[in-house]
Amino acid sequence: MTTEFATPPATKSFPVENLGRLVFKNAEEAPNDVAVLRLVGTDWTEVTCAQYLQEVKGVAKGLIARGVQPGDRLAIMSHTRYEWSLIAWAAWAVGAVTVPIYETSSSAQCDWILTDSGATFAVVEDLELREVMTSGTEWSGDIMVIENDLVAQLTASGADISDEQVEQASLAMGHEDRCAIIYTSGTTGNPKGCEILHGGFGGVVVAVEQQLQDAFVPNSRTLIFLPLAHVLARILEVACFYKRVAVAHEPDTTKVVERLAEVHPTFLVSVPRVLEKVYNSAAGKAEAAGGAKAKIFKAAVQTAIDYSTAIEGGGKPSTGLALKQKLFSKLVYSKLHDALGGECNRIISGGGPLGARLGHFYRGAGFDLLEGYGLTESSGVLTVNPVGQAKIGTVGRPIPGVTIRIAEDGEILAKAKTLFNGYWQNPKANEDSWTGEWYHTGDIGELDSDGYLSITGRKKDLIVTAGGKNVSPSQMEDLLSADPLISQAVVVGDNRNYIAALITIDQETFPAWRDKHGKTGEVADLLQDGELVGAIQDAVDQANKSVSRAESIRKFKILAAEFSVESGELTPTLKLKRNVVHDRFGSEIEALYSDN
Repeated sequence: MTTEFATPPATKSFPVENLGRLVFKNAEEAPNDVAVLRLVGTDWTEVTCAQYLQEVKGVAKGLIARGVQPGDRLAIMSHTRYEWSLIAWAAWAVGAVTVPIYETSSSAQCDWILTDSGATFAVVEDLELREVMTSGTEWSGDIMVIENDLVAQLTASGADISDEQVEQASLAMGHEDRCAIIYTSGTTGNPKGCEILHGGFGGVVVAVEQQLQDAFVPNSRTLIFLPLAHVLARILEVACFYKRVAVAHEPDTTKVVERLAEVHPTFLVSVPRVLEKVYNSAAGKAEAAGGAKAKIFKAAVQTAIDYSTAIEGGGKPSTGLALKQKLFSKLVYSKLHDALGGECNRIISGGGPLGARLGHFYRGAGFDLLEGYGLTESSGVLTVNPVGQAKIGTVGRPIPGVTIRIAEDGEILAKAKTLFNGYWQNPKANEDSWTGEWYHTGDIGELDSDGYLSITGRKKDLIVTAGGKNVSPSQMEDLLSADPLISQAVVVGDNRNYIAALITIDQETFPAWRDKHGKTGEVADLLQDGELVGAIQDAVDQANKSVSRAESIRKFKILAAEFSVESGELTPTLKLKRNVVHDRFGSEIEALYSDN
């Protein structure tokens, strides 16, 4: 083990003045290469680099005519789709700063992001999301609706804007200027806005190119199904435009398998949850079939894991294991490859931890599985496993230009020129997060002697679901505890498919509730009582209104007794000892997920 590892800076620089200029560069150097695959009706249409530039310029002219100027903040709230991407590139082309908002965000969250960022323009997908955005705020910026034929409207309204005006606006920003303010959940309070620089995203894609060598090959294809409000999706799209990889979009996760069969991506970038679903679907079908098929699938899974383990670090499998892997490649693994479009040979996993067993399975099944690690604050990427040198169970080595240090308390610290510019208008958060040039990630980890990083925990209590969504437990806990019947709440869900909670009943208010409802006994006697459970469900439903669906509580468990200092769950100052609760009520937490 080591405590610090640095990778030398990339050998080249980001080639254009700012992100928006990538679209101009691609059209000039490779006008006939495919930039985007767009779904029109039931057919995928190829949009070349030259065609895409014309569309970007058309929207950019409309934004200029609308009054958008360099430095203005423009919020985008929509599912992942062609227009989301097009408008974002057009915004960068006129020097605007994008402010992504998850389409699942609540009105309260929209209000905070719009007002805190100082956005003066906003784009929403449809009238329903417009209602969500505006119902809980006094923000009075200019709102545009994608499904009101926005692209055509902007193109038409900007007809009098000259190419020279767009060219001038597109050169307004440099590497040290903001390109985006991306809001990320913290452990307490409102989301914090991360100032991402053009040179931050640009520097990361150049470094990733060098680290992954041939992973992003020009004229290859990928499908983006992650929310474009997520930093992983944003940096992926920038990398694809930088390397001229054709990009397709699909917002509906239930249609991803269908789209993969149509697009035939050559590589995928995914969060662990999607990889889990693909595996679980295959395992479920085999289990349902029973008999020989179930036995074959189980044997194939174990063979893939054994094979991947054997080749770790340049090792070689035994002859027998190699033959078994080859046999199952035809019987089982080929079907998995077909499910991912038939041409995908590399999977990059990020946005949350991927279990070593699942990682070994995918690699043993014939995919080049590369896990990486990053934060919004790191412009998306800090480490990634190199092509041909992956260590399953780690998140790889620092990308060029990044230094990782393990502090005395185990916290992962990072230093790089590609780190974000700080938290927007939040000096206290900046003071708490930096020590000189070192950013405190809040994660706990270890570095091996080769510089491979393993994430072992979280210094603070931020939950990251299996889908890669950051969730602040304290916000929901505070909302639940505001209900008179609830004493304490502990939100759980780290690396799980959904959020759940342990809830205790207030012993002072409980007797009155019990008498009012004609009950007898103590809390322990009424844990399954329909009215008590219903009352807590009402409180949960009310709290869920303040957060996105990904952050909402799906299940809860009422405990028999309150937490206390005496029983060890609380500190003398009545702060929750979260680790004690997790250990003491581990079986109850597991039961909240046992059906899934």
